[in-house]
Amino acid sequence: MLATFLIGLREGLEAALVVGILVAYLTRLDRRDALPRLWAGVGLAVALALVIGAVFTFGAYMLTFEAQELLGGGLSLLAVAMVTWMIFWMQRAGRTLKAGLEGGVERALRGGVWALVAIGFVSVAREGVETTLLLWSMVQSFGDAPLALLGALLGLAAAVLLGWLIARGMLRLDLSRFFTWTGGFLVVVAAGVLAYAFHDLQEAGALPGPFGAGAPLDPATGLVATGWAGFPFGWAFDVSGVIAPGGPLAALLQATVGFMPQMTWFQVLAWIAYVAVVVPLFVRGVRANRRSRRAAGPAPAPTPDPVTATP
Repeated sequence: MLATFLIGLREGLEAALVVGILVAYLTRLDRRDALPRLWAGVGLAVALALVIGAVFTFGAYMLTFEAQELLGGGLSLLAVAMVTWMIFWMQRAGRTLKAGLEGGVERALRGGVWALVAIGFVSVAREGVETTLLLWSMVQSFGDAPLALLGALLGLAAAVLLGWLIARGMLRLDLSRFFTWTGGFLVVVAAGVLAYAFHDLQEAGALPGPFGAGAPLDPATGLVATGWAGFPFGWAFDVSGVIAPGGPLAALLQATVGFMPQMTWFQVLAWIAYVAVVVPLFVRGVRANRRSRRAAGPAPAPTPDPVTATP
């Protein structure tokens, strides 16, 4: 619940800030008549995210077990790719996000009704689809859909409230620090989702692992080998006797760092490889942003438009 709450909060706040910037700019241009078109695009984007989630959830019930695992693994890989791209995109484009959105609105106002609908749709659909894929993948791995979905809904509700408070000037949030810390959290979450994707693909038989006929066996017990004896297609470790797979500690570790009491070598190697590649790139991006802010000098005095603060 905590993990999905934080994901809903971060992704929802990104969308809320984008919508807030668009609404504030149209209001400043005295084009309130265009707001219904913008909200129509936002509504279509939300509907798209809900439809995708429903299709994945209910459509999977009509598939065989292997097909469900293959679908889950493939969508988890897609979610990891989208989340990773979004993290680094926010690092690069956060400082120019407001100017880019306002330029898009100016062009849309000249292009007619559907152009402005498209601006609202595209601005929110990207966040909505990414959030849907990530939450769907996490719900599949947790196996406790009600609590996970409740956490996501609470996070989205908090994001809407924060976005409204910021737009009204009643709250000032250090967005750069917020998105830096939540971005780091998402990197670790994405590593866990990637590891579980490999678990699904191994269960589906798309990748070799302890669920197939070629798994290495322990000659003493006849079970799939664990540890170095099971490398690379067996279990990397099994601490189920110490950490109960369905217990609260296992759920907390899986939600935060992607740890499972029993993990295959493919899962462990995928987690390590992702963290080893993405974390240094993320830290380098954070340091580059700090250097650019120092080089730009002190921030200008706050303006009456509180939504101009972008990550």
